[in-house]
Amino acid sequence: MMKKVLLAGESWMSYTTHVKGFDSFYTSVYETGEKWLVAALKEGGYEVDFLPNHIAAEQFPFTVEELDAYDCVILSDIGANTLLLPAATFTKSEKRPNRAEVIRDYVMEGGALLMIGGYLTFSGVDAKGKWHDTPVQEVLPVEVLTVDDRMEHCEGVRPVTVREHEALKGIRTEWPEVLGYNKTIARPEAFVAATVEGDPFIAFGTYGKGRSAVFTGDCAPHWAPPKFCEWEDYNQIWQGIAGWLTD
Repeated sequence: MMKKVLLAGESWMSYTTHVKGFDSFYTSVYETGEKWLVAALKEGGYEVDFLPNHIAAEQFPFTVEELDAYDCVILSDIGANTLLLPAATFTKSEKRPNRAEVIRDYVMEGGALLMIGGYLTFSGVDAKGKWHDTPVQEVLPVEVLTVDDRMEHCEGVRPVTVREHEALKGIRTEWPEVLGYNKTIARPEAFVAATVEGDPFIAFGTYGKGRSAVFTGDCAPHWAPPKFCEWEDYNQIWQGIAGWLTD
């Protein structure tokens, strides 16, 4: 049976003001960054349901039973507030289940979680990702910082594999450079397989009956430049991580 993955995040809307002398006008654009990751997973035989940020706000599952339909949940560039502030709560003060608790319980009961870096995962830009103070932190192999954790490297920095792990067995060549990542601190139980600038880049952990992993770089530009996304081993990374998580 084909394994199912739920990917939440990886979307954004931009609103631009153009000023041309006396006159001005506005343009807007909606973009997503999931295509490389989804293509890699589908090549590996996974079925992927993609919930962009604005859809995830209301459609991300509210119960463990709903999440159990998936073999793995991936959070990529989605802030905790998107799941903690459903419209009914924010606009009508109505109670709803805490979906950070739901994710934690899903992992503890045998599910799998992967958090991928970005401006709104881990701590993120201006610390607005805010995952540290949620129950999700309890099932991550790294400690999320409480400050802006972005490590911007416009000069490029190269991840390195530091310990052999079955999830990374398919990597045949050296890592391409990345342009940034989220700085985290490895927890005592973490298996850190790759680092970047001495910080965790890929780490794994087991919690309750389930498993989790982190990839503190990005799966798409800008932190993962085209050379990274087109790297011959790009697909193998995600297939290997997903394979270990759902084994």
